[in-house]
Amino acid sequence: MLEIKNIKKAFGNKHVLNGFNLELYEGENVVIMGKSGSGKSVMIKCLVGLMQPDSGSIKIMDKDIATLNQKDLDDLRTEIGFLFQGSALYDSMTVRENLEFPLRRHKHKFGDVVDTNQLVEEALENVGLLHTIELMPAELSGGMQRRVALARALILRPKIILYDEPTSGLDPITAKEIVDLMRRVQRLYQTSSIIITHDIDCARVVSERIVLLVDGVDYARGTFEELAASDDGKIQAFFK
Repeated sequence: MLEIKNIKKAFGNKHVLNGFNLELYEGENVVIMGKSGSGKSVMIKCLVGLMQPDSGSIKIMDKDIATLNQKDLDDLRTEIGFLFQGSALYDSMTVRENLEFPLRRHKHKFGDVVDTNQLVEEALENVGLLHTIELMPAELSGGMQRRVALARALILRPKIILYDEPTSGLDPITAKEIVDLMRRVQRLYQTSSIIITHDIDCARVVSERIVLLVDGVDYARGTFEELAASDDGKIQAFFK
């Protein structure tokens, strides 16, 4: 589904990515863990074409994003759902209007949908929040906002979902609900996902594989159990 090969990115003398590699296979959840400032956000921006790496290549569904024109890049982005760390709902729009927004922006995906109600209701039903459809984001709890944001990410039926710290700022019970929902979404929509997280419990539950981003490279990779059993000090720092 996705392949990052040896990407490098520097800002002046600060080398953030030093040859990072990643593969994502169909139906797989890959967790990326790295300390703050390790380059996770830079990698994601390169991945979706918001930032260009200095070298290396990124292919999404066999398309080299560096070679795409703006229209083709926009079309490819409809296959990638993004759950932002802060949910990033439009606070002046109702829940319904937030979910309708990508449908209006990307009409070519489903054709010119006159009645969006069925798609909106289905997306909200799948995250358990149909009853919030006419509410404003300010009327929702943090966990509910995260669920609505996930519904918005899913409404275009993407093949890949990028989760940026999906449990950040949530209490443990709500965080567990979000993690359970991520697993349900994977089964329901048959998505492939990249999850950036510091939450070790989230990583344990949702990941098929974990990649540790250290010193700008994919320092270690494996299952949760394999990495947790490592005696490498840099790896153990994530699990203690």
